[in-house]
Amino acid sequence: MHFRQLFEPDSSTFTYLLACPDTGVTALIDPVLETVDRDLEVLQSMGLTLDYAVETHIHADHITGARRLKQLTGCRIAGPALDALPCRDLGLREGEPFQVGGITLNPLFTPGHTDTHHAYLLDHHGLKLLFSGDALLIESCGRTDFQSGDAHVLYRSIHDKFFSLPDETLVYPAHDYEDRRITTIAQEKLRNPRLGKGRTEAEFVKIMHEMDLPYPRKIDFALPGNEQCGACPDNVPEQMRALCEASRQG
Repeated sequence: MHFRQLFEPDSSTFTYLLACPDTGVTALIDPVLETVDRDLEVLQSMGLTLDYAVETHIHADHITGARRLKQLTGCRIAGPALDALPCRDLGLREGEPFQVGGITLNPLFTPGHTDTHHAYLLDHHGLKLLFSGDALLIESCGRTDFQSGDAHVLYRSIHDKFFSLPDETLVYPAHDYEDRRITTIAQEKLRNPRLGKGRTEAEFVKIMHEMDLPYPRKIDFALPGNEQCGACPDNVPEQMRALCEASRQG
């Protein structure tokens, strides 16, 4: 399997490149509009063309690069079927494996950060890789105070879907804000200050409810834009207008 972990620094978002070495079929998980050109350069340097842009959820902290990538490459846009977005080409559901050539991604319905959030589990020759989206981060987790978030639901998603995986499972989150890149299920069970060392659901909910988090700085334009797979609404900041104009022109 060809694999790259790519980073967009403004929103601290990881984009993951997966490519089947036998068929060349390639996917990007959670691409970002600002780094579309970077992603295309990486693909070109590897001799790959993009087949799928895959979303874990409707993001509030950046505009997805999915629409722009489709315009430039003809790739198909995939994401949780529960979002029911007309702009997506493929709806992904738990229990229905998604093939990227010979690579099998198993969608896991993991609500709590948002009510339709999905993670993707990959078994690579016996080693499990979990693309956890915003549900489980490195010694942290996604916030639950907007977008139909629910701390009770997130606790159960993480315990039922993630902490039931083998301890050796590698966890690749959608974000990190402290220059970290990877964790494991064992590490999160032990070290996660919100969830680790057997914290109860009540303890977790109390922690999440007492967090005094700022209003997401991009949510007012990112959410409506991402409901259209990466379109730019009229209220995008001035510094993004050139990117948005290119996206509108195709």
